[in-house]
Amino acid sequence: MTGDGSLGPEARRGGASHGHVAPGEIAVGVFIGRTSEFFDFFVYAIASVIVFPKLLFPHLDALTATLWSFAIFPLAFVARPVGTAIFMAVDRGWGKGVKMTIALFMLGTATVAIAFLPGYESIGVAAIWLLALARICQGIALGGTWDGLSSLLAMNAPEGRRGWYAMIPQLGAPAGLIVASLLFAFFVGNLSAQDFFTWGWRYPFFVAFALNVVALFARLRIVSTPEYRELFHNRELQPARIFETIRAEGRNVVVGAFAPLASFALFHMVTVFPLSWVFLFTAEGIARFLIIEAVAAVFGLIAIMVSGIVADRVGRRSLLLGSAIAIAAFSGFAPQLLDAGPVGEAIFMILGFILLGLSFGQSSGAVASSFAKAYRYTGSAITNDFAWLFGAGFAPLAALLLSTHFGLISAGAYLLSGAICTILALWLNSRFAAKKE
Repeated sequence: MTGDGSLGPEARRGGASHGHVAPGEIAVGVFIGRTSEFFDFFVYAIASVIVFPKLLFPHLDALTATLWSFAIFPLAFVARPVGTAIFMAVDRGWGKGVKMTIALFMLGTATVAIAFLPGYESIGVAAIWLLALARICQGIALGGTWDGLSSLLAMNAPEGRRGWYAMIPQLGAPAGLIVASLLFAFFVGNLSAQDFFTWGWRYPFFVAFALNVVALFARLRIVSTPEYRELFHNRELQPARIFETIRAEGRNVVVGAFAPLASFALFHMVTVFPLSWVFLFTAEGIARFLIIEAVAAVFGLIAIMVSGIVADRVGRRSLLLGSAIAIAAFSGFAPQLLDAGPVGEAIFMILGFILLGLSFGQSSGAVASSFAKAYRYTGSAITNDFAWLFGAGFAPLAALLLSTHFGLISAGAYLLSGAICTILALWLNSRFAAKKE
């Protein structure tokens, strides 16, 4: 393997005695898995705005109830590194197939349990604790869904096409959002308020469980075959111990966690936060805004594909740096568009998703090639966990708190801080790489 993480001619033949495995086959498994995970994520995120405040905090005003709902939201991100540690041990002891089966079964169980959640009026504060428990279980399970296929995909990409293949896993985010938004828009728009809050909101969680089952079989079909087991072994994509990885690669983990911060902060600034702002402070119909969000996500999906083409021409780090600068500029004026009516909302969402697509498309594993081969599999998983925790976990709560106390411009300042962190992390990464040379 070359120093930049690309493969030499012998390795790219897929080398194993069991035959060649095409990158396209890996890409299909990655896309299905990521779409399922992001659909779960957005079903919960949308419900945390339009369902849980009323279901769990009916005794509070709408803003305070939403803030408490957002306080439960990051529990999954906090629990995710714990899940990674637990399931890496399972991976070492029993293999990826067992790990994936347990993790996805746990994720599906936690998700479908939310569909049966009673309200505060039925069982009181216990309903809040049950949701918090389900959210923690989701986070632990998500830590176990790391299958290494994204790393394997990048390492098996054809020469000069790593940017294109790196963006494929990221397509799952807009795809999951489009399906989740349209599903909720359908129920909100076609059911009475009573029917929606009684049973309509629960249906998307059942759909999420069904998608988890499909994703489980799709991913097991890949990671459990002899061809892929040997590819994981040959590429040294094997689970290392968490503390050993942090001790050996702590600097790269920190830099890797902060490098995509602009993308992950923007991620919630154009998905969860605007939904909460429009729902709480405007007369915009929630079903209509969900459709706007789905349409904007289509622009994001296209932008992610464009990011693959651009990254292969100018480099992934250059694209991330340029995107971070653009996000910094966007943060100075765009959030105020959410108070400019439907046209302003649409402009904010479309521009935001285009920027998100360009940056998020290459944010996964931006510095993964800096890890030593023995730690790349586990290091990439830990980095991903911390990037989501620092960049996205508390973003809806922080943005809503800031904007309600200091105006929408303060939400832009929060986004600006993420862009600055990305620029600094990329600079540090380039300095570290230069010292190695």
